[in-house]
Amino acid sequence: MNVIETRGLTRRYKDQVALDDVNLDIAPNRIYGLLGRNGAGKTTLMSILTAQGFATSGEVRVFGGNPFENEHVLSRLCFVRESQKYPDDFTVRNALDAAALFFPNWDKDLADTLLEDFQLPRPKKHRIKKLSRGQLSAVGVIIGLASRAELTFFDEPYLGLDAVARQLFYDRLLTDFADHPRTIILSSHLIDEVANLLEHVIVIDRGRIVMDDEVEAITGSAFAVAGKSSSVEEFVAGRPILHREGLGALASVTVDTPLSADDRQRAQALGLELAPVSLQQLIIRRTLKANEHYGSHQENNEKDLEVLR
Repeated sequence: MNVIETRGLTRRYKDQVALDDVNLDIAPNRIYGLLGRNGAGKTTLMSILTAQGFATSGEVRVFGGNPFENEHVLSRLCFVRESQKYPDDFTVRNALDAAALFFPNWDKDLADTLLEDFQLPRPKKHRIKKLSRGQLSAVGVIIGLASRAELTFFDEPYLGLDAVARQLFYDRLLTDFADHPRTIILSSHLIDEVANLLEHVIVIDRGRIVMDDEVEAITGSAFAVAGKSSSVEEFVAGRPILHREGLGALASVTVDTPLSADDRQRAQALGLELAPVSLQQLIIRRTLKANEHYGSHQENNEKDLEVLR
């Protein structure tokens, strides 16, 4: 049984459509990437799935039931928000103790270990409101991992964390997931950083799902070819093109088809170089292509998608 199912899920705010006919099937015990630029609809979707927001229309099923006011569902999930709020008088220990009361699978030993890993202050008088942005994000990461919730959402959990702390989060997530499998949905726009964590990618843009597939299938669905412009053009003639770049007599083209053995032989005969395309570049290019389909202006889209680079 799927952990999450949505059908025709739509959310409107007056004249703005935040989610547009979203259909999803989320399987158990996998790590999903919910990717897209800022304002794409990621947080709105997660808020509805965790009963912290309402859909205008459509259906939502989490663990087979409606999540709203459903203790059977809500006790099995954890949502770590981008800007998690805590009572002003809370310390880090207060936050962890409160989480322990809510999450049935809470692992205190893991939480204490992560406190040391992220070097968070433990003094009882050190209020959580005095923490830095990165320290506050670390508290959310600790709660999300130590909750051991069957369904855990991380909404841009790394804000304020330096590169070392972000890598620590990724390492701890993979290690604990291997020992305690559950469904994890990681929202991010740092695609290259999280690519190695993900098994399945869902890309949302302007409220629409523009990509929903296995990472391996996505990265194997296109390739880049580079070399002399005339030879590149001969090679790509009649093929679907995702992106094209040129510099003088040289060109590089992203071809929107899987690479075949015949392609390798032909490229070698023409003196061309072949290369894989990163998950990040594929997401950017296909998001642009989807927006062109809906009549959006490409120059504006390029500017907006800088947040994914």
